[in-house]
Amino acid sequence: MKLFNYFWLKFVKVDIENPVALHFIMQDDLFFLDEDRKACANAEIAVSEPVKAVPPLEPVLERKAVEFSFMGKKGGMLILVHYPALEFIHDAHLTALENILKRKDIAIGDVAILNMAKHSGADFEELINYFSAKKILLLGKQALPAGIASLELNAPKQLTNSIALYSFSFDEMMDSPENKKSFWEQMKLF
Repeated sequence: MKLFNYFWLKFVKVDIENPVALHFIMQDDLFFLDEDRKACANAEIAVSEPVKAVPPLEPVLERKAVEFSFMGKKGGMLILVHYPALEFIHDAHLTALENILKRKDIAIGDVAILNMAKHSGADFEELINYFSAKKILLLGKQALPAGIASLELNAPKQLTNSIALYSFSFDEMMDSPENKKSFWEQMKLF
């Protein structure tokens, strides 16, 4: 005997052949009539496999938007330096950088200077996405971010949507005229 011939659930017509199946469809308590209770007692439930517990869903962790503390502005050239004791760059090195950029008709305020010592966990993809830089100047081995393709010293390299120049740090250039000259020869073309 059928408990109900048709059952309406959220405007969907469901045909119930076995009254015990209602337990799986409805989560509320069911109250049966006497004749339906007898039908349920006589009904056999065929279970071919044991029901496996569904593991709880892991919470979706929203990735926090990456924020960088930098000097200048995004969108043009990104200059990566490494100064553990300073917020951005040493004053004498900033003056030298400003003079180099003036020779290329670039204002210091038109570039972004990021101290990688303060953002050591940042990878190359995060930097590219955040700064949208067309040119990236990496000053010193310690300024190289994780995930960047291998770069040769003083050899510009095309990376995805930007060009990168890896060169000496200012500490290495200040003490060596050869390093300064090598850097400037590449910087003129960069």
